[in-house]
Amino acid sequence: MKNILLALGALIIIAGGIFYVVRLQSLTPTTYVKPTATSTNAIPPVTTEVETPVATSTSQVSTTEVKEGESVIGTSVSGADIVAYHFGTGDRELLLIGGIHGGYSWNTTLLGYEMVDWLEKNPTVIPAGVRVTVIPNLNPDGLTTLTGTTGRFTTLQVSGKSDAEKIAARFNANQVDLNRNFDCDWKASGTWQTRTVSGGTAAFSEPESRAVRDYIKKNEPNAVIAWYSAAGGVYASFCDGKPLPATLALMNNFAKASSYPAYEEYDYYEITGDMVNWLAREQIPAISVLLTSHTATDLAKNQAGVTSVLRNLAQ
Repeated sequence: MKNILLALGALIIIAGGIFYVVRLQSLTPTTYVKPTATSTNAIPPVTTEVETPVATSTSQVSTTEVKEGESVIGTSVSGADIVAYHFGTGDRELLLIGGIHGGYSWNTTLLGYEMVDWLEKNPTVIPAGVRVTVIPNLNPDGLTTLTGTTGRFTTLQVSGKSDAEKIAARFNANQVDLNRNFDCDWKASGTWQTRTVSGGTAAFSEPESRAVRDYIKKNEPNAVIAWYSAAGGVYASFCDGKPLPATLALMNNFAKASSYPAYEEYDYYEITGDMVNWLAREQIPAISVLLTSHTATDLAKNQAGVTSVLRNLAQ
């Protein structure tokens, strides 16, 4: 019996020792080791994505540097800008247009730029209550065909060009005669001298003629002078009848001051889709000024004529 009790006591002592050791280990703190970053567990850096702006119709940059006093009224078939130059701040507007026949009548565009320079240097020529808009080049594609540029150029760039090259430069990039593309007696096939030329697929089918139409519809100029070459005279406009009384007054005023002869009608051959005749249809006084040659700009004559018209508009 004594031996049994001794054995039980030994077992109790051993069990207590085991319990103490286990308990002591559970209370020992564990050391935390920071893991080394790897390609699989590294946290990627946070970045801010910047969107690339998408160009829109309002953010596109024009091919022409437009300055104060200038505006782009439209573009040609090839996308060249048609630029207008504005002078004065009056309510009554005189609109001057050159270059409708591109490189064939390059001197009308040259005259347009000469008039721009003259008005910039002589702002007092424009009376109070009147403003002037000059569109030197209504047919940029035609001018480019001859000169290689849509804007300002020199006579050296046209020197030595053949008649065939100049004739080919009369039309826009669609091979349309723009002065046969307006809505007065329009025909798909028009006449120029003894040639048949394209008047377009419809009146105002061409972006150049639409550009000047839209400008005129919006601004309603009081008088329009368009330059052509060459016959050396001032011609009235009309559509479906006789010239407007105001057109005859404009013609006589300009002719007297410039010393060009005046004609109430251009009757050398049938004219269809003509720009100034369309203006007559819109009840806007308009005249064609045909320069004396295909090379001269007749600057002094046109300065005198424009000055007289401006004084008349101011009355």
